[in-house]
Amino acid sequence: MACTSAPSEDESDASSVMSTSTRFPASEATSATSHDWEMRSASPAPSVYSMTSSLRAASYRHEYGRGINNYSEVYRLPADDEEFERLDHQHIIFIEVMGKYPPPLPQILADDTPGEPKTCLDLGCGSGSWILDVSRDFPHCNTVAVDLVPMQALNMPPNLRSEVDDINLGLQHFYGDFNVAHARLVSSGIRDYEGLVDQMSQCLRLGGLLDLTEFDFRVYSVDKKPILTEGVSWFADWMNLCNHAVHRNGGEPDAANQLHRWVSRNSSFEDVVYREFWFQTAPWRSGADAATVRQNRISQVFRDDILAFLRSGRPLLLGSGLAEHVVDEVEENARRELMEARTRTYIRVENVYALKRRD
Repeated sequence: MACTSAPSEDESDASSVMSTSTRFPASEATSATSHDWEMRSASPAPSVYSMTSSLRAASYRHEYGRGINNYSEVYRLPADDEEFERLDHQHIIFIEVMGKYPPPLPQILADDTPGEPKTCLDLGCGSGSWILDVSRDFPHCNTVAVDLVPMQALNMPPNLRSEVDDINLGLQHFYGDFNVAHARLVSSGIRDYEGLVDQMSQCLRLGGLLDLTEFDFRVYSVDKKPILTEGVSWFADWMNLCNHAVHRNGGEPDAANQLHRWVSRNSSFEDVVYREFWFQTAPWRSGADAATVRQNRISQVFRDDILAFLRSGRPLLLGSGLAEHVVDEVEENARRELMEARTRTYIRVENVYALKRRD
């Protein structure tokens, strides 16, 4: 992700400043940072940096054995290689169950407007799986990925730019620039999600696509009701602890359940579509018909994602003040429950997409 002619690792960070950013460099995949308050107040467009090792190191700190972003006290899930690998695998599951993109996206990003390149923004890009797909599937588009840490992709497409930023600070420097604005599973790091919806609306061009996907840090029973009572499911107990920890840190863990209402009542949007997806937490279905076999196959892979998420949640839970022996007990019992695949539970993922009004 370093620019061409990047400085050597022992050069100072100051020497890596290239220029005040043109928003979409024509031929170089770059990384940028705009988390700094002074930088934001000096210019609405962040400055572009090549990612020296010292800049990369400044993005992280280690807590409870995991790499955590160094810029936000709200988002407390890891941002290390183990987490990015988990997110890459999760992305593959989401494609199979939810589809690669919402239906309007291919047409909106089609190369059909001479002299006006299409543009796509991914907020809280994580490992970058989604925006990397967009960048490669629509090479004529200019794409921007924003997260609290720099993207780790070794071979970033030339039409992709990575920025390091805390989107809680506002998106004014992106207003009016994008045909698509996307965010997925960012609610644990967002202080005001409805405010983010409005900010994203202002980033979109007329007719642009908003695409939001979240889950609510809850586990659901077989009748698809949230399990809020202790003692029913260890995994539900673990997830409820995460929900409370995210809330204490200032995030909005239940934003998923409000997405449709928030987008629908925002006057900027029309053609609002709501979708929900129920993921089995383990391959607990019985039967040999094709549908059951497929559900169990997907849930087996999804269970691996959950098991990795149990490890990812340790900094969040321990950092919220829970005693280590409590976290250990709930985590280990949740792991055993998932592996035994006898408790019939779901995770609910909610997606809303809409178009920005042209009138």
